[in-house]
Amino acid sequence: MSWFTAQPFPPRQTLALYALVSAAAAPAWAQSVSPTPQTEDQDLPIVIKAEDISGRPDRQLNLDRNVEIQRGQTGITADTACYMRIEDEVTASGNVNMWRFGDRYKGDALQLNLETGKGWVLHPQYRLEATNGQGRADRIDFLGENQAVVRNGTYSTCEGPDPDWYLKSSTLRLDSGRDVGVAGKTVIYFKDVPILGTPALSFSLSGERRSGWLPPSVGFGSQGKAEIMVPYYVNIAPNRDLTLYPRMMFDRGLQLGATGRYLGTTYNGETHIEVLPSDRKTDTTRWRADSLHNQAIRPNWSFGWNLHGASDDEYPSDFSRSVSNSAERQLLRELRTDYVGQYWSLAARAQNYQVLQDPAAATNPSLTVPRPYDRLPQINFHAGRYDVAGFDWAVDAEATRFWHPDFVRGNRAVAVGQISYPIVRPGWFITPKLIANAAKYDVDYDHIAGGGLRPDGSRLPTKLSRTVGTFSLDSGMVFERDGSLFGRAVTQTLEPRLFYVYTPYKNQDDIPVFDTGRAGFNYAQLFSENRYVGLDRVSDANQLTAAVVSRFIQPDGAERLRLAFGQRLYFEEPRVRLPGEASHQSRSDVLLAASGRISETWSFDSGVQYDATGSSLYSSNAGVQWLPGRMKVVNAEYRYQRDSFRNIDLSAQWPISQRWYGVGRISYALRSYGVGQATNPSRGGKLIESLVGLEYKADCWVFRMGAQRFVTAAQTTSTPIFFQLELNGLSRLGLGNPLETFNKSIPGYTRLNTNVGRP
Repeated sequence: MSWFTAQPFPPRQTLALYALVSAAAAPAWAQSVSPTPQTEDQDLPIVIKAEDISGRPDRQLNLDRNVEIQRGQTGITADTACYMRIEDEVTASGNVNMWRFGDRYKGDALQLNLETGKGWVLHPQYRLEATNGQGRADRIDFLGENQAVVRNGTYSTCEGPDPDWYLKSSTLRLDSGRDVGVAGKTVIYFKDVPILGTPALSFSLSGERRSGWLPPSVGFGSQGKAEIMVPYYVNIAPNRDLTLYPRMMFDRGLQLGATGRYLGTTYNGETHIEVLPSDRKTDTTRWRADSLHNQAIRPNWSFGWNLHGASDDEYPSDFSRSVSNSAERQLLRELRTDYVGQYWSLAARAQNYQVLQDPAAATNPSLTVPRPYDRLPQINFHAGRYDVAGFDWAVDAEATRFWHPDFVRGNRAVAVGQISYPIVRPGWFITPKLIANAAKYDVDYDHIAGGGLRPDGSRLPTKLSRTVGTFSLDSGMVFERDGSLFGRAVTQTLEPRLFYVYTPYKNQDDIPVFDTGRAGFNYAQLFSENRYVGLDRVSDANQLTAAVVSRFIQPDGAERLRLAFGQRLYFEEPRVRLPGEASHQSRSDVLLAASGRISETWSFDSGVQYDATGSSLYSSNAGVQWLPGRMKVVNAEYRYQRDSFRNIDLSAQWPISQRWYGVGRISYALRSYGVGQATNPSRGGKLIESLVGLEYKADCWVFRMGAQRFVTAAQTTSTPIFFQLELNGLSRLGLGNPLETFNKSIPGYTRLNTNVGRP
């Protein structure tokens, strides 16, 4: 055994094989895995072992039988080898094995100059620790410290000598100094059948983003017609990029789309634009645009916009590829700026909407999408502090100009001040509060029919004001005791709460309704002073809310079960109403809710709104989830609201065999109500959304297929089909995007290969 000090082996071997990973992943947003950081070992000695060592130690060592050469984390074994001391070069042959930082290589022969990094290895087989990737090549030539060429190389993440899939490239020219690799003819094989090829590609060796073509996407549009999209990615800068989406729709023509993203220390944003210059079906230009921007001008001052627009009402029906996009028919356009101080904030915005009407609204007025008021502009001020000599106080002020093409227009100024004195003690609290609400209106009736005349012929006032005060008293107690739940020790709480509100009546019938509606009835709204959302109505009130909550808490603090009950009692019937609103009852509906995780695999959520006066059920929902293990989930939910809907939703992911998995969802309206059918539900039900799919999980790839059907408008549906082959560590190829669909449609869905790539 001899010891020598020489330059270490350069990392070209590792670089070459990691480049195969980069080349493979280049079509999939450069999903390469960078090599493990490597430490320098050039100052370490070389350890040489062999059964027979001959030659001159100062010039040449000839090594035979069980040769081993090692420096630091790099080593070589072979049948025979020769180390040239002056040239600092190693030549090895016969069962050559080389390892470096966990990566292993096996070849027939090797030559490597340790000083210049030049050399070659013949017929190498390799295995990469970071990606579990493996493959082989005819030859790897090391052209220098920063350059190498891999000839006829393959790469796969499959185990064994006959991988299910592999990538093969004729040449890979690598330059780590420029962080670039250039591949010649590259083909992806699946079950020894070529499925995707490219004559050449360029990629980043370090895995950094790089401009280039992305995998083509083949699918079906919302109307079920075939289309193909070939995206091109432009890496403008580390914090800016642009993706171009040329999409050929065989029934409509060529659509051009682009998405630009940017991110800075004080700003960020994203803009998407798509244009179909000449739709063959409508003979018009169709387009959609979305833009979002946020920017800090100074540490406390920011501005931004949120802009959306479309060419026509039927754009969501014709081009939407998801349930959420098809339901988006009120497109917001907003510019805003905000300033935040230590105890106050000021905001200003200009806002309007483009409304895309449902095509069926022309024959069924109940499907008409309402147009919200424009705010041109709106200014909001807020100030407040907590615990000032025991008091909490806040002031909110707003000035808004409302505009609508068909309804009353006007200006509104509102100021709301409140002060409270919370008294909080162990086991109980009580909080008295005073609120003052003042508003002033300047209304314009000139452009509407009737010109602001009442039915009796008198004219509605154009100058209005309102000042209303409110007193509320919130109180509650918390009791605890030790208990058990399903055989487990828990702490059970009992939390009764009383909330009293008094607001005197103020006639507000002449005040227009710009942005106000009846608040949804829920547990949080029970403890609100105003039963309306918005500032155009302040409800009179002489009422008491009584509620109680019981929670079951585990020793680790996790809440196992929650039960809640609440009801509001009216001592006087509220007289303030919105136009067309029905009279109130002496007491509100009863709210009952229960939710929790009753075992490690079962959880549920339920709620009931009971009409105590009419002794009937107004609404209810009940949902349960069974999650017995990974890739096993079943969900069931029932929702009902009187005179509105009665729906059931079922979804699941479940193994069919050792490698096959099924996924599915059905959302079905058991009863549907149309215009004028409040008491006459339509016969039968209606399918709202359905999904069925299959997945196959192999050791190094996953196959997904399925079909989905969902409503895009009242009388139109979309039925996309999709399939996808995901090659672990490489890319996803196929038609549509089933993985995204499964994730969004099935609560608790688990991706089969969770340890690979992006979700």
